This record gives sequence, structure tokens and C-alpha cells, in this order.
Amino acid sequence: MSAARKSLLLLLGLDLLAVLVVFNAVTYLRALLHLGSLGAGPHLLLSPLLAPYAVLVVAIYLIDGYRARTDMMSLDYTSMHAIALLSATVAALVLTYVVIPAGYELQYSRAVIALSYVALIPLTLSYRRFLHLRLVNARGERCFVYLGDRASCLAFQREWEQVHVTPRIICCVTGDDRIDAPQPANAPELRSLQGVLQDIAAGVISVEAVVLRETNRELESDLVRRLVELYFAGLPTYTLEMFHQVYWRKIPIYRLNQTWLFQEGFTIAREPVFERIKRMGDLVAASLGLVIASPVIVLAAIAVWLDDRGPCIFAQTRVGRNHAPFRLYKLRTMRAAPGGDRYTQENDQRITRVGKFLRASRIDELPQLFNVLRGEMSMIGPRAEWDQLVAEYEREIPCYFFRHLVKPGITGWAQVNYPYGASLADTVRKLEYDLYYIRHFSFRLDASIVLKTIHVMLFGKGR
Repeated sequence: MSAARKSLLLLLGLDLLAVLVVFNAVTYLRALLHLGSLGAGPHLLLSPLLAPYAVLVVAIYLIDGYRARTDMMSLDYTSMHAIALLSATVAALVLTYVVIPAGYELQYSRAVIALSYVALIPLTLSYRRFLHLRLVNARGERCFVYLGDRASCLAFQREWEQVHVTPRIICCVTGDDRIDAPQPANAPELRSLQGVLQDIAAGVISVEAVVLRETNRELESDLVRRLVELYFAGLPTYTLEMFHQVYWRKIPIYRLNQTWLFQEGFTIAREPVFERIKRMGDLVAASLGLVIASPVIVLAAIAVWLDDRGPCIFAQTRVGRNHAPFRLYKLRTMRAAPGGDRYTQENDQRITRVGKFLRASRIDELPQLFNVLRGEMSMIGPRAEWDQLVAEYEREIPCYFFRHLVKPGITGWAQVNYPYGASLADTVRKLEYDLYYIRHFSFRLDASIVLKTIHVMLFGKGR
């Protein structure tokens, strides 16, 4: 059994034990405070806890809390873990009092359910961190080995730094490139594949995975054989495209061509039933969202008007599914400035005082719920781009039109994984995340985006 599978089973078992202990402990404490309210007194809860346990597992699964590669020590994961369990609290309450018929044993107290999940936040996070630290210490310092030509090594290191990955990378050059040739400042460590393979065999270096550039055809047969032996011995080996998808959850732009769409995946394009279900979910979510958010929208609109006496709503033509234009509505956050930059920059002087808060909290996006009701947008999808920018992007970026296969969304995979795009290069990076979403669409991915969006709203910065 692999280490990842063992870790998964251990975490599932610990989560089950935590649910059993916490729910029974909270039930017992409630009985002490309300003596006699449970008749003969509290007894051990077992089977009734299967539903809360299932909700807990789903919530943690959506934030990759069972994934061996997740950094459990990071602040981002800590906040995501808390958000996931608080969301699980709401889901469990709905399941208990709306879905499950009367007579279910946990229906005697909403406080027991709510307090139990709150107590589970630090408990489930603590042993995840403990196991993560033990795993890191046991494995020692591990590195990634990248195999490609000199240019691709430099490009890979730049992207490595952009996504803030901490493990060390060793780049092995192929073909006619020499490792002792002059290198620019901050260039990656370049070595021969022969030497790296010898160090791996001798246990000098510990390798997390090997990454191969797909166009790499200059390898000697003996080196290929040794790479194959390492692969079958358990060393993960990925093509560069697969590495992007598995580790960084995006599609590298260099792999795009006119036939890319016909590869595996694209469930949303091949199965219309998923699109219909998604549309029904959009209608329910947008309707409920407007009912709940209406007071917030009204108050925010008044604040916008009081700030500079300008219009409350900002409308702009955006490009939707199948390249259809539509008018998108947002709360205005900027002053009109003829000839200003088309992108919003850091500390942009056009942003109003109220607008800065609305952008950071994402409240300015709420009027887009009207666009969702009208069928022009979805709750989740690629960002709806300005039609003037789209015309430029389609000239400059290969296969940019692929992102118009689906409806744009208020939030999406690119929005929660990459900061605001303020250049053509940023747009390329965001497109890679959009294409991952289009190719790997699932309701699980949508649910994960919802949780990440809550995280961004609470801790992110708008622009």
C-alpha cells in the first residue's frame, strides 16, 4: 500500500474517531447543563453520527484535506479548513432538520451539532499538522527533477517561483545544451541526467517527482531505461503537461492547438444534462442570493452615491458563451477617467474610498446575480471579459476562444487561484486555469471553488 493511501485511511479513521468523541462529549456536557432533558440520561451515540461524519469528510475533501501534497501548515489551508467545517455545520443542520425525517436522534439540539463542528475545527486541523510535520521530517528534504533543454529549464523555474513552491528543483539539460555554459543570474541549478540518476541510486538526493518536457527526444536509450526502472520502482514521473494539471491544476498554454478540444474530458461540452443541472443550480442560487443580498446591494449603492454623487451601477459590454455580447452590471467602484489605463493597477487613484472596500469584499460583484438569472452568466465559470480586451486577446493568444465554450461566471477557478490580471501575460496565466476548469468540470470542482471564493472574500484583496 502506498504512503498516500495509508495517509488517506489514517486521516479518515482519525476524523471518524474525532466525530465520535466530540459529538458524544458535547452531548454529555449538554446533559449536565440540562439535567433530565434526555430522560434516562445520555448514551453513546454511534450510528446517528454517520451523517455528520459524511458531511465532514465531503467538506474536507473539497479543500484537499486528504491530499498528501497539501501543505497543512500554511495559513491558507488553515483558513480554508475553518471555512470548510463552518460550511459543513450549515450543511449538517440542513440535512438534519430538512432532509432527514423526524425521529432522528440528533434533532433534539441544534447547539450540539453547531458546537461539535466548531470544536472539530482545531482538533481535525491539529492532527493533520502533526502528521504532515512527521511526514516532512521522515522524508527529509526532497526535490523535483526537471528534464528539458536550457530554455525550458529557465521557463520552468520562473513559473516555479510564481506559484511559490518551496522544494528545490534540479534541472537536467538535454540535447546539445552544456551544463557549464554561462547562465543568467538566478538561473536554476543545471546538472547532467547521468549524475542525478547516480545520486538518486546512491541515496544522495531524495526526489519527490521527475518532470519530463514532452518534446524531449534526445535521451540515450540507457538513460530512458533507468528512468523507466525508477518509475516502476515508485518514483512519480510526469510529462510537463500532466505535472501542470496534477500539481498546479491548470493547462499549460504551450500545449494548446486546434485539436486540443477533442481530447478526453470536457464533460460539460459532451453531456448537456450536466449543463441543465448547472443552470437549475444557478437559478436557485441567484434567486436566494438576491433575496439575501438585496439589503447589502441597496446600502452599498447608497454608500457609492454618497461618496462622490456619481452613478451607483457600472454597466459594460462583456463577451459571454459562444462569443455573445451582453451588458454586465456591477456596483461602481471607480471614477470615470478618460484615457485611463484599461487595467486596474495596484493603488489605482481612480478607485473610490467606498470602492476599495467593495472590491476587497467582492460586494461589487453582487449585481451580477441579475445576469445569472437572465442566463447570460453562471455562478461559476471564467471571468466575463470586456469586449474590447477580448478582441486583443484573440489576436495575441492562441486558442483564446476556447474559454467561450461555457458561460462566464461571477467566480471561477482562475479567479480563486490567480490574482487580478493586469497584463497580457497575466491573461495567459489565467487562461490556463480557465481551460483546466472547462476540461475537468465537475460539481465537486464547483463546490471547491465556492469554498475558495469564501476564503478570498474573507482574506483576499480586490483590485
